[in-house]
Amino acid sequence: MNHSAHPSVKTTSTYPESRKALFPTYGPPEEAFTRGEGCYLFKEGESEGYLDFFAGIAVNALGHSHPELVSVLQEQAGKLWHVSNALRVPQGEELAQRLAGIAGLDRVFFGNSGTEAVECGLKMMRRFHFDHGRPERDRIIGVNHAFHGRTHGGICAAGNPEHTKGFIGKDERFDHVAFNDLPALEAAITDHTAGIIIETVQGEGGIFPARTDYLKSVRELCDKHGILLMLDEVQCGVGRTGKFFAFEHYGVQPDVVASAKGLGGGYPVGACIASKAVSDSMVIGTHGSTYGGGPMAMAVASKVVDIIDDAEFMAHVTTSSDMLNKGLNDLVTQFPDILKEVRGMGLMIGIECIPAGANGEILKLARTHNLLITKAGCNTLRLLPPLIIGEKEILEALAKLKTSLVEYQAQMNSA
Repeated sequence: MNHSAHPSVKTTSTYPESRKALFPTYGPPEEAFTRGEGCYLFKEGESEGYLDFFAGIAVNALGHSHPELVSVLQEQAGKLWHVSNALRVPQGEELAQRLAGIAGLDRVFFGNSGTEAVECGLKMMRRFHFDHGRPERDRIIGVNHAFHGRTHGGICAAGNPEHTKGFIGKDERFDHVAFNDLPALEAAITDHTAGIIIETVQGEGGIFPARTDYLKSVRELCDKHGILLMLDEVQCGVGRTGKFFAFEHYGVQPDVVASAKGLGGGYPVGACIASKAVSDSMVIGTHGSTYGGGPMAMAVASKVVDIIDDAEFMAHVTTSSDMLNKGLNDLVTQFPDILKEVRGMGLMIGIECIPAGANGEILKLARTHNLLITKAGCNTLRLLPPLIIGEKEILEALAKLKTSLVEYQAQMNSA
């Protein structure tokens, strides 16, 4: 059968020849970098770097080629790579205790990505009720414009039609309500509800933090109805908001937390963290991962936690975010016809644009000035710089972004 002739199959003619053997699931990338150092990426043979203000989508929390991470990775690579979970990994045992302690929870399951951490949590919330004689409690409430990864459970939990089309049926035991809308959430709770999953700060949806009164009320609803609260901190956790976990700003204790991205500083690792009461349901045979919690990932993630879980480091993140946010709000004032508002927490920042599609065009202009930023929903520019940025990088980014806005404004005026 000639599948390429099927009318629902999109053409991939814009993909470069060098990528023909890769699935065409991403927009054709324009640049290839061969080296990274601190907050900068470099192309082959070029000495001028690109200021990286999205850090592999919040993954490179400590920048590129951080010397301490390079050292610990090289040391571990010379000792032991993989043994599977049939044998003990002492680094993982120690890291689990640290993460559980920071989160105010008890146990950790290590995987390789954020969406795996989410999948583990989704399974656990349902299994918890099953083991307590409530098998009918198998529905999970998610919120609109969320993002929980691209696995089956992740796309079901987020419910984005663009991501679920052609992959899932009409009802996979998930319900969806508006974000930060407590009455809608309360109305969605039934005798079949097992739990609720929320990003503490929505990322792909446009950088929207949960309101404090909302998140606290969600916790109260969960306690009232005997259901579980899972917070997805894959993007907003690991120091990005000025605290190790974003939920620490709210005074709310979740039952389950999904963590990843910055946790490995560039090395793939994910963690599902839960209370003992909930994780008691995950007994031998209920879940697993061949690579999850391996020696390499545990060594690197442990060093990341050593560096980030530090009061002085967190104070630096707060100082940098205050400076960057002030500069960005000044740009909103200077370009009121282009920029609407700045929002977010810490160094997870969104700048909503006004003209339709402006975020994509400004992103392209910024790239011509060697500034790498990305975008999110609601016509938003998304800034996720390494947590190690200082005054120099902030001023440089603001100058490059301002130049890009001037150019975009000129294009608007000439159209």
